[in-house]
Amino acid sequence: MPNKTRIEHDSLGEKQIPYDALYGIHTARAMENFAVSNYKIAPEFIKAFAMVKKACAETNSELGFLDNQIAIEIIKACDELINGKHHEQIVVDAMQGGAGTSLNMNINEVIANIALKNCGKELGDYSYISPLDHVNMHQSTNDTYPTALKVASLNLLKILEDKISRLQEAFQVKETDYKDIIKTGRTQLQDAVPMTLGMSFGAFAEAISRDRWRIFKCRERIKQVNLGGTAIGSGIGAPRDFILKATNKLRDICGLNISRAENLVDATQNQDCFVEASGMLKAYAANLIKISNDLRLLGSGGSLVGEIKLKPMQAGSTIMAGKVNPVIPEITAQVGLKVIANDGLITQCAYGTNLELCQFMPLLAHSFLETISMLIKVTDIFREKCIEVLEPNLDKSLENANKSQAIATALVPFIGYEAVEKAVKKAASDNTSVKQEVIGLGLLSADKYEEILSPKNLRKLGFTEEDINNFKDNK
Repeated sequence: MPNKTRIEHDSLGEKQIPYDALYGIHTARAMENFAVSNYKIAPEFIKAFAMVKKACAETNSELGFLDNQIAIEIIKACDELINGKHHEQIVVDAMQGGAGTSLNMNINEVIANIALKNCGKELGDYSYISPLDHVNMHQSTNDTYPTALKVASLNLLKILEDKISRLQEAFQVKETDYKDIIKTGRTQLQDAVPMTLGMSFGAFAEAISRDRWRIFKCRERIKQVNLGGTAIGSGIGAPRDFILKATNKLRDICGLNISRAENLVDATQNQDCFVEASGMLKAYAANLIKISNDLRLLGSGGSLVGEIKLKPMQAGSTIMAGKVNPVIPEITAQVGLKVIANDGLITQCAYGTNLELCQFMPLLAHSFLETISMLIKVTDIFREKCIEVLEPNLDKSLENANKSQAIATALVPFIGYEAVEKAVKKAASDNTSVKQEVIGLGLLSADKYEEILSPKNLRKLGFTEEDINNFKDNK
């Protein structure tokens, strides 16, 4: 029957629950109280929470606190969530009061009801398998929620590290491919000195390599969990053996290098580790924004710089026929801006903690997981649809370099400042190139000019006395 319901009870009274719902009364109240954002709980978070519940059930069973058959059913139910089933039953808003209690209860109720259904019991028959007495045995939201968050984050960070590694490699390929393409280097958006396009991409690769290392450090910062600390980190309500064993069990289940925090009270109330990790992710976001903006400039329309060609991805205007926009660098930069905004939220959530608990864990968790998830997706998009498929505009690069007075800077060590200044002024007044004037004034032969401004020389780190001696006969 489509409208059939069941009745569940809690300390506040009773409530009708959809008959086939795997969640229960605590979840239903949260759905009413926190209908705020429509933000869904990340699937990685659901899976991680199920891993935590599985570890606790296995530990309680091995220690004799939980009936073996009940533990088996709870573990089977946890596995179903871990394998991606029933996620549609995790219905609470990611934004919620209570430091995450509603999500913990949603998870507890769904696991209990999956277990009840699997063993032929009625949904909501908590006298047999209880969300609180069995699934949540020896636990609190305040230790399971942060622990699940860290497990989910660590799994996502492993993925992100791989994505960043591939992006770094893509830049390194371009660095090699473009090592002999001369272009104009610019500072303050003004022509500065000649360089190669490969040098630009080499700098991008180096920045991203630091981000790859930062992601590794992120994982180091959040690998300590407070499972077993229960309400405030003191372990109240949990047996000592459970506290000592549960994290080891979870480590075996999730396959991550996690460990129990030495001070569970600290790990329960202080979330500065997420602030630090978020800062490292923000650094990556800053690099993505900077590189994206550089590529937009280098690829700007034919009347502007135009030294690279970004692959067209979609029509750019509903009125300007034929216009194509640099949409991939633009979405990449926008994700970077969102990450920076999330970093501010994460910081505020952490310093907004009062006494023994961070009451803003739901906002912190949503923002942190959103940051990693967006970076994973946009890193692939940026690499596949921008970096790997862009091409150099050889003619435009050379044209810009030859007509720019900035190219003259490289000549100063060989023919002197005054001689270069003379050639630059004459080129400006006669509307010619610096190359024409340097050769025309007899300051350098054409061969010497080309040798000084060869890609090989531009890639060298400064000049040597030997270089100067080789050009003594430059006239």
